[in-house]
Amino acid sequence: MPSNKALQMKNVEAELQKLEAKFEEYKSMGLNLNMTRGKPCSEQLDLSAELNTCLAADDYLAEDGTDCRNYGGLDGIPEARRLFAELLEVPAENIMAAGNSSLNLMYDNVLRALLFALPGSDKSWSAQGQVKFICPSPGYDRHFFVTQSLGIEMIPVAMTAEGPDMDEVEKMVAADPMIKGMWSVPVYSNPDGIIYSEAVCRRLASMKTAAADFRIFLDNAYNVHYLFPEHENKIPEMISLCAEYGNENRIFEFASTSKITFAGGGMACIAASTDNLNWIRKHMSAQTIGPDKLNQLRHVRFLKNAEGVNQLMAKHADILRPKFVLVLDLLEKNLADCPECHWTRPEGGYFISVFVSKGTASEVVRLANECGVALTPAGNTYPYGKDPDNSNIRLAPSFPPLDELKLAIEVFCDCVMLATLRKLKQ
Repeated sequence: MPSNKALQMKNVEAELQKLEAKFEEYKSMGLNLNMTRGKPCSEQLDLSAELNTCLAADDYLAEDGTDCRNYGGLDGIPEARRLFAELLEVPAENIMAAGNSSLNLMYDNVLRALLFALPGSDKSWSAQGQVKFICPSPGYDRHFFVTQSLGIEMIPVAMTAEGPDMDEVEKMVAADPMIKGMWSVPVYSNPDGIIYSEAVCRRLASMKTAAADFRIFLDNAYNVHYLFPEHENKIPEMISLCAEYGNENRIFEFASTSKITFAGGGMACIAASTDNLNWIRKHMSAQTIGPDKLNQLRHVRFLKNAEGVNQLMAKHADILRPKFVLVLDLLEKNLADCPECHWTRPEGGYFISVFVSKGTASEVVRLANECGVALTPAGNTYPYGKDPDNSNIRLAPSFPPLDELKLAIEVFCDCVMLATLRKLKQ
């Protein structure tokens, strides 16, 4: 009589043969499906079509009389600063409204700190030695590309259900004066969709750091990007929270309208303390005369205020929700019994984070690419593209239409099972 192990291997072999045949079928279909990035779909972009018509030919004056067609206004127009202030719940005087990209602002601000001494220090970061950054992982690949491109050493820290592992963070920043910064996506983190708990936020605000010029680069990109309006999530306002603990200069906060209106034609902002903003202004004034104020004006005319943004975001949620529900249903249907496989169930943001059997993520991505389904490269959600377990894959459901999304996830699930069974057979 065959042993249980022999029967299990026989079942593995049978399933493997079925999946190998299905894999060849997918390859013959000539698919061209892309799930690599969290791009808004065309239906989402259509929601902001009025941006193209909301300014009349004679509508170019900001509320303070500024002619938005002309040079100047480094801080942005008052009504744009006020709109971001409402969304981030900080005073308008702590806001600089800028161009279309918050990532651009982050890159520039890291570079500035490398070149020029921050408030609280008499030396720039680079003048002090090898700069290091805490990188909660899995995290946002674009953040990691910024620090890697500038020669900053990245230190991964595991994410928990409440945010980064604060025991590790506190221990490291207290001991090493060359840990100068930390990336943070506190609401619907990329890619896990985690919302930082109040306890984590307070520990970030109050922790002791060996570096007097330590800064948290807080990317609040998904602040209003909820999928379920009844479950809208907020964190404590971090600039004032840091000030409570005597660390008023700790936060550089960034946000934009890139996934609220037009992804390539929005407006972005920096929120920070008075000292930090004065430092930015001093060095930014050599870089630019001012942002695109007409774009800021049309955004304010279109969005109006925080309530107008929330009404628009409810429409975004109506488009995105069925896509996320579809993906989660298919993952549950096809991968519930797959060894080691689990995934996040986000209430907002743009991604679902899937953890497959250890050592197989890169193979899953390769198999899917062979079938014509492009996924974010395995490892991208970790510093230097190195996932120590080779298990995390970021899924971006927003861009494809539902029929293409369904097919792409079915291919993905079969590739996960195929890679897992091949591993088991070995």
